Amino acid sequence: MTEFTTPVVTIEGHILEEQKEHPEASGVLTNLLYDIALAGKIIHREVNRAGLADILGGAGTTNVSGDDVKKLDIYADRVMYRTMHHTGRLCAMASEEQEEIITIPEQYPSGMYVLLFDPLDGSSNIEANAPIGTIFSVQKKVSPGDRGSAEDCLQPGSRQVAAGYILYGSSTILVYTTGQEVNGFTLDPTLGEFLLSHPNIRMPATGKVYSVNEQSYHQWDPNQRAYVDWVKGDDAETRRPRSTRYIGSLVGDFHRNLMYGGIFMYPGTKNRPEGKLRLLYEASPLAFVAEVAGGKATTGTGTRILDVEPTDLHQRTPLFVGSADDVDEVESFLKGTHPAVS
Repeated sequence: MTEFTTPVVTIEGHILEEQKEHPEASGVLTNLLYDIALAGKIIHREVNRAGLADILGGAGTTNVSGDDVKKLDIYADRVMYRTMHHTGRLCAMASEEQEEIITIPEQYPSGMYVLLFDPLDGSSNIEANAPIGTIFSVQKKVSPGDRGSAEDCLQPGSRQVAAGYILYGSSTILVYTTGQEVNGFTLDPTLGEFLLSHPNIRMPATGKVYSVNEQSYHQWDPNQRAYVDWVKGDDAETRRPRSTRYIGSLVGDFHRNLMYGGIFMYPGTKNRPEGKLRLLYEASPLAFVAEVAGGKATTGTGTRILDVEPTDLHQRTPLFVGSADDVDEVESFLKGTHPAVS
């Protein structure tokens, strides 16, 4: 008989224990987080049988951000909506796949939270069987009236009450935070339960990996190019050379650096100074996770991602996120204050 030396804790049990620490809590956020876990299980099931279910490949359309839409993107978007729209916990939703806010149908009650999500980050990797994921952010309703509005969605990341992601990789893991600590739960498909596998995740202060799409190297700011050239140098005292790892899935790259340390960068370019990544659906929720875990996330110019005031549902931003010392280091290059910048 197998002897267990650590407690077996489900995500539901863990969330309920967290709620006990806040006697004033209504339980609505607790149930919302469990709803997200349920949606993750459903998406996981289809991701794992995508080829068999004939849902791989493109849908023949682009989303509001101009990205090619995959069939699995549409499926994941619908799962998130249909898991959440009737519960009475949300006043509105917003998805990277949809141009306007998603209203709650009139026949269902309106709640006190708003959910923003990227239903399937990294979907261009689907056919290659590389990691993909769902990113989510939860804000409290701030607008007057019963139903939610764009005002509820357009809040800075510092106001998030919960955020996280579900990574569909060699195993499916859900990572989330409500601001106290970051915890990870791995899905046991034989039980159909997310079990606590990574309690109180802390991001190392430094790492040996940098993640960036170097295809745009010649479109970068000269100081950005100088940083990437520098990290490829050879100097043990400054932890160089460093390894490059770039999956092309933000969730996959972020999760690796969360666990092992390092930095993910998606800078602006000459042609797109605002960057590519979406503030509300990608940058803000991962910045919240990073900061609670001891990391940092900035626009590369000293502005904290969580302080950026959104003005548009699909606003883009440069993103530098990861180990705190590594983010500070690249910012010193971008500001021109690092000794290696000539």
